[in-house]
Parts: sequence; structure tokens; C-alpha cells
Amino acid sequence: MFPRVHCLPRVYPLCRNALLRSRGKLSHSLAWTTTHTSRRPFDTVVSDETAGADTHDDTGVDGVRLGADEAGKGPVLGPMVAGAVRADPVVLPADVDDSKRLSAPRRETLAAKLRADDRIATATAAVAVDEIDDPETDMNGLTVTAQVRALTAVAQSGDDIVVDAGDTSEARFGRRVADGLDDVTVHATHRADEHDPVVAAASVLAKVERDRRIEAVDARHDQPVGSGYPSDQTTRAFLADYVDREGELPPAARASWQTATDVLDAAAQSRLDEF
Repeated sequence: MFPRVHCLPRVYPLCRNALLRSRGKLSHSLAWTTTHTSRRPFDTVVSDETAGADTHDDTGVDGVRLGADEAGKGPVLGPMVAGAVRADPVVLPADVDDSKRLSAPRRETLAAKLRADDRIATATAAVAVDEIDDPETDMNGLTVTAQVRALTAVAQSGDDIVVDAGDTSEARFGRRVADGLDDVTVHATHRADEHDPVVAAASVLAKVERDRRIEAVDARHDQPVGSGYPSDQTTRAFLADYVDREGELPPAARASWQTATDVLDAAAQSRLDEF
């Protein structure tokens, strides 16, 4: 589950927002630092300077905050999907976790619980294959786009938002997400889905929706297409078989991916070898 998070005023902005706001120094994007000490459900440890304060006071009205994460940044098949959750962390299922640590059935169960709870606002949004293949776009920018689309559906004025940074620069990613929203504060950090339960919940929604869309590709072609990732041999076999039959990539394929180019090149070479 979640590692222990040391909530130190100098390095963990969620614990010091009130102070920064009072000084007029709170920027749109702040990164946090965490210390991994044990694998327990999300557990905040405060320093003497913050002891006694409500740990949710600085993360939105009545403890509510938003989290966002995406799934499907690297696959050669299907869209990228972002999830967003708006909730007080205390109302989330106790076993919510980073989607990568959960089995598919467990993710499905958690996603259903999240959507059924009227105390929790949820949303997903996709970036389509044609957007990904557009030469004018890049994956960092599209990750911002996906998260902004999902967050827009649930964000409210004055919200604090924690996002999983999809850029080497947490601050730059946070600024770009904040620029796409109105009157919110965005905290961006790498691996936020491992450190924050609201972001973890968003990661579950994103992964479940992404898997649903890949299952739709299965159904469309009446055969398994795998996870869609380049390392998945089922995915590679599907692409090779499709190109061999049709002479082109399937609609769900990201033509700009090297894996897709390799499949097309291999098919072309095979046809040449037949002459």
C-alpha cells in the first residue's frame, strides 16, 4: 500500500499552503518530497511545527482535494486515458492503491465503489490515437491535456489539486495543468499515485477505463490484442497478423510509434522476399 509520508514544512507544500498564502507566495505548482519508510496505507506524519493541525486543512475545503493521473502513455494501441477524483481522502476505500499494484478484478471493484459513492466526484477523459499521432503534439503536452480534460469535469473554484507529473520537471508540468484550469492550486509530483490516495484513486479509474477501451478493440477484431504495450507479445502478434492481412495498421494503432513502423517494415520486407 502507501509508504509513510513525512510532512515537513520545508519540503511538503500541502502542509504549508496556508502559510504561503498568507505571505502571497503560493505559486500554481509546487512539488513535494516524500520519505519511504514502510508499506502502510496512506499515513501522514507531521513535524513539531505542524503537529496539532488538521492534516486536511491545507488541502481544500473540508479536507476535499482533487487527484489526477493517466494510464496508457506508452502503448502502441489505444488512447491515453486520464482519471480525476475529487474527495476527502478519509472517504476513499481503505484499500485504494496505485493501480499498478492491483489486479484487474480489484481495480474494477474499486472503480465501481468510487463511482457509486456520492461523496466522491469522478471523471475520465481520453486523448485519441489521432491526437497522439499528430506531429504537432508531444506526449508531455498530451498528458497535460488528458489530465486537464478529466479535472475540468470535477474541479471547483479554489480547489487544491495533486497530479502525477508527466514531465521531468514537476514544476513545469504543474504550471501547465494549472494554466488549463481556473482558480485552482496544482501540486505536481512524480509517482504521486504511490504517495497520495486521491491520486491513486484517479489512477484506478484511468486504468479501468483504458482497459475497457482495449477490450472494445478485442471485440472489434474478434481476437485478443493484448495490453497494447510494445513489450506484449500478444499485441505484437496482433499487429503483425493485421498488417499481413490488410496491408495497413489497425485504426487503434499509434502509427507514430516505432513498434508500428517496425511491423510495417517487416511486412514490406516479407513481401519483397516473396518475389
